[in-house]
Amino acid sequence: MQVLGLTDLLPQSPQKTQRKIYKFTPSVFSVGSVVIICLLLYILPVAVFAAPVVKLGIDRLVTEEYSYLLKGKRIGLITNQTGVNSSLISTVDVLKAYSKTKSFSLVALFAPEHGINGSISASQTIEDAFDADHIPIYSLYGKNMRPTGEMLKGIDLLIYDIQDIGSRSYTYVSTMFYAMEACAKNHVQFCVLDRPNPINGVVVDGLLLDKKHRSTIGYVNVPYCHGMTAGELARYFNQEYNIGCQLIVIPMRGWSRKMTFKDTGLSWIPTSPYIPEATTAYFYPTTGILGELQIVNTGLGYTMPFKIVGAPWIDAILFADQLNAQAFPGVFFRPFYFTPNFGRHAKEACQGVLIVVTDPSVYKPVSTQFLLIGLLKSLYPAKFKDAVNAAKKQKSVLCTLLGNEEAYRILTEEKHIAWKLCGLQSKERSQFLSVRKKYLLDEYGSGGGN
Repeated sequence: MQVLGLTDLLPQSPQKTQRKIYKFTPSVFSVGSVVIICLLLYILPVAVFAAPVVKLGIDRLVTEEYSYLLKGKRIGLITNQTGVNSSLISTVDVLKAYSKTKSFSLVALFAPEHGINGSISASQTIEDAFDADHIPIYSLYGKNMRPTGEMLKGIDLLIYDIQDIGSRSYTYVSTMFYAMEACAKNHVQFCVLDRPNPINGVVVDGLLLDKKHRSTIGYVNVPYCHGMTAGELARYFNQEYNIGCQLIVIPMRGWSRKMTFKDTGLSWIPTSPYIPEATTAYFYPTTGILGELQIVNTGLGYTMPFKIVGAPWIDAILFADQLNAQAFPGVFFRPFYFTPNFGRHAKEACQGVLIVVTDPSVYKPVSTQFLLIGLLKSLYPAKFKDAVNAAKKQKSVLCTLLGNEEAYRILTEEKHIAWKLCGLQSKERSQFLSVRKKYLLDEYGSGGGN
């Protein structure tokens, strides 16, 4: 059978064009082939554009089931570019459109770190602004880190709708905590429109946070990877920290704890400049502390943020073999070679590993990071010592990321650190899992916590 490529079906120059090119005869396309092509044309759009299996909190808010919460109220909204419904319409636009037929009004917007549209780099402060309809956009990452009484004046209900990534140091949940405290103080209802935890809702990993190391990059005493959604965290915060705000959580429909983000059928909107894909949520807690140590490049400055670990002085094959020999669950390390465009070791040829998550349901991001740190210290002690000495001024940040000073002491002073760090606070983690259970939403299934 003759096979025609796309170029065979395009018009050619006049002198070469022949009628037979456009004549689809049985010798070219059999009846069976035509049937198959027609089926593919029918099926492929359905497969590509299939409706998500998960309904988000914002999807459910604007239905008869929950719309009563909006009636007659002046609404404030904490959101950013990730606040979209399952059809990718922004929550801002959804509420503006819905308010035209319902008796409520959207009167204020609030922006977290990275700004209302996610374009601002990490740690850069944000100024107040106005949107296209002259609705004020109050910054919650600048002079004020939480809504003031003046900002909340006249607001009856403050809604929170932001996609989180499941790690304690990501500042969005700290912003939520601050907002809940402000609402309690000013007698404003607070509503969380729930979204998936992209890591999943079963894996709990990492150390808890010592109170004296609280900051925006770690404000509450939960493990670094907590296995909870924003709505569940809000329930936990409200009770365990005695916030006492008038809290409403609108759960998702169709989400279960073991789901990957891909399983949801939802589209991923980058949550910040270095979290371009849903799967990046696995790697952010796997290499973030390494990034603060500045000993290796972790993909920032390359095309794979947080997903690779490398330096000019690493032997990729040796490093990968040693890591894989530990048989950590749900992960494989592939030798990898790259040259960062900027950042640590910019323009230098680096060797290291590509981190491949093989089973998200058992993968432990923070424990895997402790393994990476431990092997770097064992294989390259002089390089590790230099990095630790250079990072002494970062001790406060490292203690916040790790959770406590004992972890920092182990990392900096002990020779064999991986298993000691992994085993640290096992009792406290078990206690957290027990407390955590009562704040998990029944709609999502059992709580895991492996």
